[in-house]
Amino acid sequence: MTTNTVQAWHEVVASRSPAALHALLADDVVFHSPVVHTPQQGRAITHAYLAAALQVFGNESFRYVRQIEGEREAVLEFMLEIDGIAINGVDLLRWDIDGRITEFKVMLRPLKAVNLIHQKMAAMLQQAPR
Repeated sequence: MTTNTVQAWHEVVASRSPAALHALLADDVVFHSPVVHTPQQGRAITHAYLAAALQVFGNESFRYVRQIEGEREAVLEFMLEIDGIAINGVDLLRWDIDGRITEFKVMLRPLKAVNLIHQKMAAMLQQAPR
């Protein structure tokens, strides 16, 4: 039985649960960061990035404003504000037949938002246990 991956992702965002996030990721998931040139491969590194993002992005202003869904992929547009900067972005997700995310790509705009998120994510990732 497959998982409704998009609904499961929304639940992860709402709960910020590391265990739920881990369970949703395929072992060979690939993460594309808006600030790191090379794709990050594997569940451990993807989990680290997404767990940090859930903390950085997880304020009361975060909201998904559009959702486009296919059979095994989705585009989720979001908006939020951090430190007075309006941020607009998209999460692009692909998942396998079992509903586990195999690819997660984040795109952001404008440039000042990209720079802010780069700074905040770097600080969060440095604090993460290794």
